Amino acid sequence: MNGIIIIDKPEDYTSFDVVAVMRKLLGEKKVGHTGTLDPMAIGVLPILLGRATKLRAFLPITEKEYIAKIKLGLVTDTLDITGKVLLSSVSTCIKKKEFQTALEPFVGEIEQLPPMYSAVQKDGVRLYEFARKGIEVERSPRKVVINKLELLRFDEALQEGELLITCSKGTYIRTLCDDIGKKLSCGAVLAGLQRTKACGFSLKDSITLDKARELAANNNLQKYVLPCDLPFKSFNAANITLPQANRFRNGGALSLDRVFFNNDQGLINSEIVRLYSAEIGFIGLGKINLEKGELSVACLVEV
Repeated sequence: MNGIIIIDKPEDYTSFDVVAVMRKLLGEKKVGHTGTLDPMAIGVLPILLGRATKLRAFLPITEKEYIAKIKLGLVTDTLDITGKVLLSSVSTCIKKKEFQTALEPFVGEIEQLPPMYSAVQKDGVRLYEFARKGIEVERSPRKVVINKLELLRFDEALQEGELLITCSKGTYIRTLCDDIGKKLSCGAVLAGLQRTKACGFSLKDSITLDKARELAANNNLQKYVLPCDLPFKSFNAANITLPQANRFRNGGALSLDRVFFNNDQGLINSEIVRLYSAEIGFIGLGKINLEKGELSVACLVEV
């Protein structure tokens, strides 16, 4: 089975837990996911099935959207509510206007220091492995982009708020909350997180894990498997003949002069394009080589 299914990940499940459940429900050995979510996080988790797992490296870079709960007056070792409390400011009394003002410097391109409890590698070792041993290592800041940071609500009595965030790939929401806490000089942690958009999909495209189990029990889960080419609709496309398709499926490059693109104006060297044939449908992705005048195989879905 080849395709994509969007799961609304429940709390206390790792992304790999969801993969294991879907592998069992669909009877498909090759199952993967895009964009890891921490166990405490919920929301959009695209699951790749069968040959669609090969497409992961080619997925277009899209914004991610989150709704994050932030708690002021706390600092933990994990930067979220699940960690060991390092500092508690019980007398914190930040006003809504002050909180709103503190958000402004974090919109746009900013630098973030990856948290110690993360999968980022340092000398071939995951940072969380150092963290579990109580070792803090030097990390280099990374540039990320936050396009929207909107305050949805703020409770002055509880010192808790909710943020709507749209951001680039690689943004750590835990780090953002910690940095906001530092800006306010009171500390802050991520108290809850829901991913509402990822890889061009949103919550309306998803089903819960319980719903997936129910559908599988009635042999209806396959109806929710989306086509492999859906995330690539923004890519240029070409329709080829069956002989060309067979050559391509066997690893052979195609002459650009004999390929008819939907948009053949200004082809870009190394551009990735979608390939279809009337008999087969979506075949896979090709890579343009202007120097050789060829369209070579980038990724095959139908072989």
